[in-house]
Amino acid sequence: DGAWSLNGTLINLGLDRRRRLSGGNLIISSLDRHQDVGMYQCMAYNTVGAILSRRASLQFAYLDHFKVHTRSAVSVREGQGVVLLCGTPTSSGDLTYAWVFNEYPYFVQQDNRRFVSQQTGNLYIAKVEPSDVGNYTCVVMNSITKGKVHSSPTSLILRTDGVMGEYEPKIEVNFPDNVPAAKGSTVTLECFALGNPVPEITWKRANGVPFPSKVKMKYSNAVLEIPSFQQDDTGGYECVAENKMGKNTAAGRLAFYAKPQWIQTMKDTALAIEERLHWECRANGRPRPSYTWLKNGQQLLSEDRIHVEDGVLSVSVLTLSDAGMYQCVAENKHGIIYFAAELMVLASPPDFTGNVLRALLKAKAGTTVTLECKPQAYPLASILWKKGNLITLSPDGTLRLANVSKSDAGSYTCFARNRFGMSSTTGRLLVTATVPIIQGPVNMEIIVGESIVLPCQVASDPVLDVSFSWAFNGQLIAKGDGHFELVGGVTGDLMIRNIQLYHAGKYICVVDTDVESLSAVAVLIVKGPPSPPDSVTVEEVTDSTAQLTWSPGRDNGSPITNYLIQTRTPFTVGWQRVNTVPEIIDGNTLTATVVDLNAWVEYEFRVLAKNSVGVGEPSPVSVKTRTEDAVPDAAPGDVGGGGGSRSELVITWEPVPEELQNGESFGYIIAFRAFGEVTWTHVATSAPGASRYVYRNDSIAPFSPFHVKVGTYNSKGQGPFSPVVTIYSAEIEPSGMPAGVWARSVSASEIEVNWQALSFTPERVLGYEVVYWEDDTKPETLGKVRVPWNQTSVTVSGLAGNTQYFLTVSAFNTAGTGPFLPAINVTTKKPPPAQPPLNVEWTLIGSQLSLYWEPVVAMESESEVTGYQLSYRRQRHKEVNTLTTVNSTAELTLPEDDDDYIIHIQTLSEGGLGPASDPIRIHQLSKLVVDGFIGSRWLYSPGPQSVTTSIFYYLPGLEVT
Repeated sequence: DGAWSLNGTLINLGLDRRRRLSGGNLIISSLDRHQDVGMYQCMAYNTVGAILSRRASLQFAYLDHFKVHTRSAVSVREGQGVVLLCGTPTSSGDLTYAWVFNEYPYFVQQDNRRFVSQQTGNLYIAKVEPSDVGNYTCVVMNSITKGKVHSSPTSLILRTDGVMGEYEPKIEVNFPDNVPAAKGSTVTLECFALGNPVPEITWKRANGVPFPSKVKMKYSNAVLEIPSFQQDDTGGYECVAENKMGKNTAAGRLAFYAKPQWIQTMKDTALAIEERLHWECRANGRPRPSYTWLKNGQQLLSEDRIHVEDGVLSVSVLTLSDAGMYQCVAENKHGIIYFAAELMVLASPPDFTGNVLRALLKAKAGTTVTLECKPQAYPLASILWKKGNLITLSPDGTLRLANVSKSDAGSYTCFARNRFGMSSTTGRLLVTATVPIIQGPVNMEIIVGESIVLPCQVASDPVLDVSFSWAFNGQLIAKGDGHFELVGGVTGDLMIRNIQLYHAGKYICVVDTDVESLSAVAVLIVKGPPSPPDSVTVEEVTDSTAQLTWSPGRDNGSPITNYLIQTRTPFTVGWQRVNTVPEIIDGNTLTATVVDLNAWVEYEFRVLAKNSVGVGEPSPVSVKTRTEDAVPDAAPGDVGGGGGSRSELVITWEPVPEELQNGESFGYIIAFRAFGEVTWTHVATSAPGASRYVYRNDSIAPFSPFHVKVGTYNSKGQGPFSPVVTIYSAEIEPSGMPAGVWARSVSASEIEVNWQALSFTPERVLGYEVVYWEDDTKPETLGKVRVPWNQTSVTVSGLAGNTQYFLTVSAFNTAGTGPFLPAINVTTKKPPPAQPPLNVEWTLIGSQLSLYWEPVVAMESESEVTGYQLSYRRQRHKEVNTLTTVNSTAELTLPEDDDDYIIHIQTLSEGGLGPASDPIRIHQLSKLVVDGFIGSRWLYSPGPQSVTTSIFYYLPGLEVT
């Protein structure tokens, strides 16, 4: 619940209709400036006690009207100073002031001669001039309500009895001797003087320290403004008003103040009855805060057991009535703060709930055992221990047994008593023998990727619970790590699978029992291939060598025995091993010369290190480096040629790969001469990818032999020539025509063509070409067949059935084909029947196989059936045998074995072989059982007079026996 007070008086909400509570909040309707102004405070209370909230001040901003009366005129001499009083009406809240000159909205403009004080509201004119004559009205505005009021006008007139003479400054606006300022606030000091001539205002600090840049001067230095006031800004400030007649000074001090802030507070506390309470609270503040203590909202004073002094509360002997809510209050003239804590006073008999002795405590012989008796008791209980007839008093409740032995085993009971009652708890002590580690891990060296088991086994007492754990380099090994596994069940062996370099270090097996903790240590050294070398640098480079240097990587437990160098170019697939000097680079050598490089090729290098374990990962790749250029040292390969058109010599070669061209501006030199000539003809081509050159000259006889060689050159000079080869110039096509051409249709898809060989022709004949087509309107049917010069017939296949074809025969060589006689024509046979043999039946008696099928009848557009061909083979063999018959039956004798047979049946006709029947699978069965025949009505069984009638039906894919 809660209650509210106003200015220290409890608000009676039952009699007050304008005020009500809502969830602890005080709601005031129809606010009244006179009744509701003041300091509010809430008291919250329950069964534990009560506390006061911080105070809240409710103020009303207002601004009353000026009293309506005529103000007297102010008469001054020219040159004299004057103060026009505002006479501010009653108000509450911050005010701002301005003065209207003669009529609104002409406000007095402040300068070094005129100043409106925001402290007093008055208008100050340091030296009156004729232009100042007129009516002045004070305007006051409330910064909170925004309300604005105007005074009655005051007339300023000049006296006519002369002009005021010069006089020294007289300070009319200054600041108090002591100005308190809060941290972070903006401090404003005003200073203005009357005088003739108009005084000049300056400011300074009493300690002579210059003003920081944040300080601002306003209104011709009449106002000094210090934003974000800090401790450094405190001290004396002086305002100096000066003219040629003299000067005057106003001085005051700025003092730093701060509301209280807690630096030490108390906590909720539970104490036993008769114990002593000591609470202390401390707060910062400027000026230094004073302290009071409240209990349940009422002030505490020092009396009897209670002592209150300077933020300290002490109660010597607590009683149950001391329980409640306490507050420490720190206050200075700038603020007040509260801090609350609860005091609970406890009174109860001894209680071992949650803190009983262990039913069974195990200890190793020779150790010290501590039995603790810690009941919950208020006030504290007196303790005694009992074992058998032995009784021991214990002021702190602890029983210590040093160097225990079997005789110390047994039941121990702790008795606790205070003035509210007694209680006890009992436990049994079991003394066990030492548990030694009989096999622990040993120091080992191991290779990366291998697996090992580190043993850890103990000889334990059966009454003890034993657990194992392992630490690696000080970190507990977790079960989820895939490399580690605890194996062995009752032992603590640790398996490490696929060991890596980072597994090297110290391994500790920890054995925990009920009575002790043991450990065994081993150091594991892991060896692996070396880490990659680094900083591979290419230094001296020639056309065939490059000097490399590098820095070594880690040897990973095994000294580096030697280094390997690999290279890569744009022309290689992957990295290649290279030759070096020295040929074998030992592990202490960090430089080598790579040899046998190609000139004018861009190389990358990398270095690998090797030790007794293996070859490590390669180093980072070196910067790309190009070898120097050189004369070509490779000749073109596979030089040849021949063919081409009349009067041409065609020369071909295999181009030199780019990586063997040794420099820029690479090209070829082609040299040739006719048989019997001495002088070579040379031709150069600058295309590095060229592979063919054609020399044309009408004087070249057909098929004349030439000596030819091809060389290379680049910007550095001429390279080697290939070996000399013999090639022939272009020949001309044969001039003769094959005679005696005739042809016959062999089948629906084949025509046999015959001719007579050319007996003599001056040109070379490589062979004969047969061209065939259906007719001139079907160019897509054109086909060609070529045969060697010594062949005078060919069978053209793949033709359409029952179709007329035209054919020609001509001779050919590398120059092309010669002339031919007019075309002959032949019509292919009708195609064989498209229907395969159907309804095949078979009978197997002993080794004699009989087959029957329906005869195939040809269509009008098909060739007549002249017979049938059977193809058969063993299932496990590829060799196919054939048998022909003119009827739709066949007899076969199968060998005496247990292999199955596969049989196909096709029609025979002038058009060729027809499509095959579905495969027929013949199963060889035991001769004691006669095979059935599919689709037949008869089944023959062995034995005398044992013919029975049955019906078997053939289903596709079904095997029947």
